[in-house]
Amino acid sequence: MRFLFLLFIIIPIIEITVLINVGDAIGIWNTVGLVLLSAFIGVNMLRYQGVSTLMRAQQRANQGEIPGQEMVEGIVLAVGGAMLITPGFVTDILGFCCLLPYTRKAFASKLMGRFTIMASQQHTSGSAHFYSNDPFNRSAPPFEHHGEQKIPPQPRADVIDGEFERKD
Repeated sequence: MRFLFLLFIIIPIIEITVLINVGDAIGIWNTVGLVLLSAFIGVNMLRYQGVSTLMRAQQRANQGEIPGQEMVEGIVLAVGGAMLITPGFVTDILGFCCLLPYTRKAFASKLMGRFTIMASQQHTSGSAHFYSNDPFNRSAPPFEHHGEQKIPPQPRADVIDGEFERKD
């Protein structure tokens, strides 16, 4: 919480300082023009990158896979878009980094690693059971030990076992 508080105080101070220095160097109207131009370019990049990420997510979902990477990239894109519409050059640089595919994937990988660590910490503490990307719960222990007996795990409530026949 303190980190966010400091972030909301420090970032505007840095932005104002940079805007004043750039305004002194190139003029007020040129600075305003650069801020508007970066916002315009950023919104168009956001639209293009967002559509391509959505298409990849739909493609993975159609293949029966969970589009986890694409969902996290969508979060990074949303944060980048918010930074781009915020006036200032520092947030614009960070926002463009969120929109560029290489850096966006790096940010998304870091976030997914963070989510995995948080989920494993919750699992080891016993407060939550979370098996990401595993609809069949294959990461659960194969048998539960009760004294000398080995009891197989109970089937999950959200799995329906059945047979089907496709008819055209």
